[in-house]
Amino acid sequence: MSEFESPAPELGPGRAPDGPAGDEVIVNIDVNGERVRRLCSASRTLLDFLREDLRLTGSKHGCDVGDCGACTVLVDGVPRLSCITLAVEVEGAVRTIEGCGPAEAPIIAAFDTHVASQCGYCTPGIILCLSHLYTETPCPDDTAIRRALGSNICRCTGYTKILAAARQVAAANGATHTDEPE
Repeated sequence: MSEFESPAPELGPGRAPDGPAGDEVIVNIDVNGERVRRLCSASRTLLDFLREDLRLTGSKHGCDVGDCGACTVLVDGVPRLSCITLAVEVEGAVRTIEGCGPAEAPIIAAFDTHVASQCGYCTPGIILCLSHLYTETPCPDDTAIRRALGSNICRCTGYTKILAAARQVAAANGATHTDEPE
């Protein structure tokens, strides 16, 4: 049993007996390459499931309505706002900032080089959105970078350093940027 597993009764696909609220379900998903099987409320968000049940606190509570991007995770490689996604809805592999690997190393290094993270609250969501972008479009232009970051709010940096870091990674991938840094 991995550190993320907890005993759950065998009750058939997805449902558990009525719990205190009568809405408990078994969540059975992959998180950062580990199989996770836990009993939780059917109304529990993926964000709360990750942070409270699995103690993966890299994804943050920001707005709790899907507006800020601080809660972004990747589900099957695609950004998903975990504050408005129910844990029971997830059928794919979840990757949080704690599950970052070699694909994100250039992004993290560029953030360090450009000091693109100040308070760090938004950084996990931004890094995961950029990871998705470079997977889909290795050499994005500034429009694609801005579009990829459109769901992420950063209240500290003004985005200049974040865009510089994103441009550095794109350039390393072979992109040529004609847009002037702001």
